Amino acid sequence: MTQDGPARHDRWSRWVVPFLGAVTFLTAIGNVGLVSIMPAIGRTLHIPDYLVASIFSLSALTWAVSSPFWVAHVHRHGANRFVRAGLIGFILSMGGCALSVELGLLGWLAPFATFLLFFVLRSVYGLLGSAAATATQALIALRTEGAERTRTLTTLAGALSLGTIIGPAIAPLLIFEPLGPIGPMLAFALIGLVTFAASFVFLPRGAPEAGFAASADPNQRTYSMIEVWREATIGRHLTFGLLLCSAQAINLYTIGFVVIDRTPGDPMAAQAMVGVTMTGGAIAALIAQWGLVRWLALTPGVMMLAGVACALIGNLTPIASDTQIAAVIGFIIASFGYGLSRPGFSAAASLGGESEHQVAIASAVTLIAGASITLPPIIAAAAYQVWAPAPFAIAALLGAYLLLREAARARPSRIIVHMKR
Repeated sequence: MTQDGPARHDRWSRWVVPFLGAVTFLTAIGNVGLVSIMPAIGRTLHIPDYLVASIFSLSALTWAVSSPFWVAHVHRHGANRFVRAGLIGFILSMGGCALSVELGLLGWLAPFATFLLFFVLRSVYGLLGSAAATATQALIALRTEGAERTRTLTTLAGALSLGTIIGPAIAPLLIFEPLGPIGPMLAFALIGLVTFAASFVFLPRGAPEAGFAASADPNQRTYSMIEVWREATIGRHLTFGLLLCSAQAINLYTIGFVVIDRTPGDPMAAQAMVGVTMTGGAIAALIAQWGLVRWLALTPGVMMLAGVACALIGNLTPIASDTQIAAVIGFIIASFGYGLSRPGFSAAASLGGESEHQVAIASAVTLIAGASITLPPIIAAAAYQVWAPAPFAIAALLGAYLLLREAARARPSRIIVHMKR
C-alpha cells in the first residue's frame, strides 16, 4: 500500500457509508414524493388509475431487468461511478417527468401520450438507479459481518424511511404558482444535482479503496443471481423478500387513490391527507428500523416474522372498515411491519452467503426492489376498480402466507443470535 493508502482508507471508512445513507435519503425524498402526488396529477390529466400505477410499475421493470447486468461491472470497475450513474438517472428522470406533465397540462399532449412520455423518462432512473443500489448493497456487505451488517443495512433502510417521511410531507408544499404540479419534480431534480456534486467530495477520486474492486479477489469466481437464489440458505430469504415487497408495493402505490376516494372534495384537495398518510407510514417504518431494532437488538429472523405479522394486521384494518381513518391507520401499521421485515430479509440473505456471493445477493435484493413494483400495483389498481378492498385483500393474503411460512421455519436459535443459517 502506498504511503497515503491508510489515509485514503480512513477517509473511505469515515465518509462513504454516511454519504450512501444521504444518497438513499435524498433519492427517497424525490421518488416517494413523486408517488404521493401522481394520483392527483393523474386524475387532473384524466389518466386512468391503473395507468398511473403502471408508470412506476413499468419503469421498475427496467430496474429489475437491468439489475443482473451491473453485477460484473461493479466487480470490475468499483462502486463510485455507479453511485453517480444512479444520481444522473434521478436528475434526468425528475426533470423529464416535469416536462411531460407540463406538456399534458398545457394540452399539447393527449393523456395517453403524456403517460408514454412520462414512462419513458421515468425508466431512465430504473435503468441507472439499479446500478447505484447494487453497488451500495455490495459495498456494505463486503465491509461488515454478522450483527454489524444487520445494523448497517437497517440504518440504510432507516435513511430510506426518513426520506419517505420528508418526501410526501414537502411535496404538497412545493405545488405553488406559477409552477403548479411540476414544482415538486423540479425541486427534486435540484436536490439530485446538489447530491451529485457532493459525490465528488465524499467519494474520493482515484482511490482504489473507495471501490468494490479493491475488496474483491480478481481470481474469485463471480456468482450469478440465479445461482445464489438456488442456495437454500439464501434463496428462501430472497423469496420472502420478493413476496413481502410485492405486498408493500400494492399498499404504497394504491393508498393515494384510496385516500382520495375516501376524502370529500376534488383530488388536489385530498393531496394533503395523502401526504399525511404516507408520512405517517414512513415514520412508523423509521421507528421500527432506528428504534425497535436497535433497542431490542433483533435478529433478522425475528424482524421478518414480527414485521409480516404487523403488515397483515395493517391490511386487515381497512377491509374491516371503509372509512378514511381505517385506511390511514391500516397503512401506518402495515408500514411499520414492512419497515421491520425489509432489512431483516436483506441481512438474512447476506448472512446466508459467503464473501464471493455478496455482489450477486446485492443484485438480487436490488432486483426484488424493482420486480415487486412491476405487476403487483397494476393488478391491485385494476382490482380496486372492481372491488374497493381488493388491494388490501391481496396484500393480506401474501402476508398470511409469509407469516405461516416463517412461523413453521422458526427455531429458538434464530431468536437468540445472528447466524448464517
